Amino acid sequence: MIYLDNAATTFPKPEAVTEAVYNFMQRKAANPGRSGHKLSMAAAEEVYLCREAATELFGAQGPECVAFTLNATHSINMALKGVLLHRAGAHVITSDLEHNAVMRPLYKLRDAGISYSMARVDLVSDDATVEAFERQITDKTVMIACTHASNVCGRLLPIKRLGALCRERGLLFLVDASQTAGVVPIDMQECNIDYLCMPGHKSLYGPMGTGMLITSSGETLETLIEGGTGSNSVSFEQPDFMPDRMESGTVNAPGIAGLRAGIAYVTRMGLYNIYNREMGQTLALYDMLAEIKGVRLCTPRPSNGYVPIVSFNIDNMTSTEAASWLDTHGFALRGGLHCSPVAHTRLGTLSLGLARASFGAFNTKKDAVRLADAAAQAAAVKK
Repeated sequence: MIYLDNAATTFPKPEAVTEAVYNFMQRKAANPGRSGHKLSMAAAEEVYLCREAATELFGAQGPECVAFTLNATHSINMALKGVLLHRAGAHVITSDLEHNAVMRPLYKLRDAGISYSMARVDLVSDDATVEAFERQITDKTVMIACTHASNVCGRLLPIKRLGALCRERGLLFLVDASQTAGVVPIDMQECNIDYLCMPGHKSLYGPMGTGMLITSSGETLETLIEGGTGSNSVSFEQPDFMPDRMESGTVNAPGIAGLRAGIAYVTRMGLYNIYNREMGQTLALYDMLAEIKGVRLCTPRPSNGYVPIVSFNIDNMTSTEAASWLDTHGFALRGGLHCSPVAHTRLGTLSLGLARASFGAFNTKKDAVRLADAAAQAAAVKK
């Protein structure tokens, strides 16, 4: 099986990640931060070291700014609702390429009197994208909340410029880095990001069930969950300091140990090296698919403004049929709507969906060649 579904979760994981989880479970799987004995202290140190690694990788202000979550969706909900639940009348700007991890919380927040609008992301011009966001700003706008890159077509949004726009206009800035953390460099301070949300299980190569909300203003967020934190235990009030405020209950310490190993792997490989290698495979696949009669690509040729995703349709199949056909021929792709109906509406593919190939650190250019050959065979199939 050639695995090309890395936008959903990366596979395989580096051996160091598996070993880190196993070693934690075998040697220090006590409750971190809840006791003073040596095993608990060792577990707490493992968690803290992961905070430090994330701080360095993403330019956060300090390890205390890193709150561990279940996934990016959890992080986004904590940030959006933590800011907006008690701000009736507030307005948020998002993009027309969003995942439901952003859209569903915003839709639900309408019940609390929050409104939102979508800015059109240009598939070529960053200038046009920034102008589209700026046009949506009103006197009620308090935040821009958007993806860093589309999980459907791979288009990168110019977050440094959007962050500058937020700073100029006094807006908060939330970034969903689900498709970019571990592939594209992100510096929170340089990009003026207030809330950086991400999973651990995608291009950071950590286990499922790990995620991070990184913010220097977590103390101001309303909490969605309250409970034991191992701190201020005499009080029924949730702690007003990070990361405890956002981390009620026991964290996924074995997963966090694996996530730290994943961050170390990405750091050692180098983000630019990872990106350039995966984009080389992406461009090779795109160019080969573009020559196949009956294969339709959803974007212009991807360049530095994209992450390593190629989505396409085959004329005589739905996207799910194409993905199923390719699965029987040894390829793992994702077909359908990818939990992103607004992106498919934007691309004109809501009725059919798209078959998506997404590259990871363990793919090769041979994988791209073999997939293109298989797509050509699929395109020749007659119903």
